[in-house]
Amino acid sequence: MDDFLREKYSRQILFEGIGLNGQERLLGSSAVVGGCGAIGAATANLLVRAGVGRIRLVDRDFVEPSNLQRQTLFDESDAREALPKAVAAERKLRAINSSVSVEGLVADINPGNVEELLNNFELILDGTDNFETRFLINDFAVKSGKPWIYAAAVAGYGLTMTILPGKTACLACLLEGADAVTGMEDTCDTVGVVGPIVNLIASLQVAEAMKLLGGNYEALHGRLISSDVWSGRFQSVQVERNLDCRCCGKHDFTYLEGQAQPHITMCGRDSVQIHEHNRTLDLGALQVRLSHTVDGVRQNDFLLRFRVAPYEMTVFSDGRAIVKGTTDPAVARSLYARYIGA
Repeated sequence: MDDFLREKYSRQILFEGIGLNGQERLLGSSAVVGGCGAIGAATANLLVRAGVGRIRLVDRDFVEPSNLQRQTLFDESDAREALPKAVAAERKLRAINSSVSVEGLVADINPGNVEELLNNFELILDGTDNFETRFLINDFAVKSGKPWIYAAAVAGYGLTMTILPGKTACLACLLEGADAVTGMEDTCDTVGVVGPIVNLIASLQVAEAMKLLGGNYEALHGRLISSDVWSGRFQSVQVERNLDCRCCGKHDFTYLEGQAQPHITMCGRDSVQIHEHNRTLDLGALQVRLSHTVDGVRQNDFLLRFRVAPYEMTVFSDGRAIVKGTTDPAVARSLYARYIGA
């Protein structure tokens, strides 16, 4: 490690839990963050500042004004331009630490691409906004033996747990079956979310990540940590493996095999995402076509947006679309077929 990097990370090197050897391991490590919303953005920020050498951010969504209250990597210009979160986050993070390799990918994690997106990294961190994707990541992680860290927050409450396949309980042990832990049925769209819980959970998640990536495995606490910043409650619970668990016990990878992927209602918005895999759209040509039939068509290098009152559609080049203004998948599919094509 050269003198510049020693100075840059001097306060971490002085910390007994990391030291020089741990910092060198962090610099040579890699992590992928699935989702770059509230927790994902805060997590990525901390990883980059800590010097994790190679980081990939995967997110399907774009920046909106309502994100800015809690999603710390974005600003008003990102929202005005409707930049994809992965693109905006990559730009910010490269400016924060130029010695770290940061890659932002505009993509939706699904059974067809999960291995390509997540496989070549030492650790997976959760920044997603729905349990379908989390269970998919859990299936992939358990099957591949790759560690990952679950994290979620809503209202003033959040929780996180480090999952080491074959050694600890997995997400299905925690949330499926008769003994499942409950408490995260609400969503940002129904009860909101405050920034402090997001940053607390991201900090706990990254602390565990630094232990793993820095080689300090004995410091892992191995527990489900939960907190409510509004009431001041903090809880730490040991979660035992379920030997009859669908995923880590029976190796029934339902989500990975694509048998349990319903439509996804986006967190924080009254909207539905339409999946159109294996389809590529020419956004320029689509803009020309739609400009004759709908108002307010806007396009950048990554997406196209237009409004058909009372709905707003955002279309991506990979064929996906987010239909805002409904939670009915039938309405969303109808609008997609009408304006994008079946």
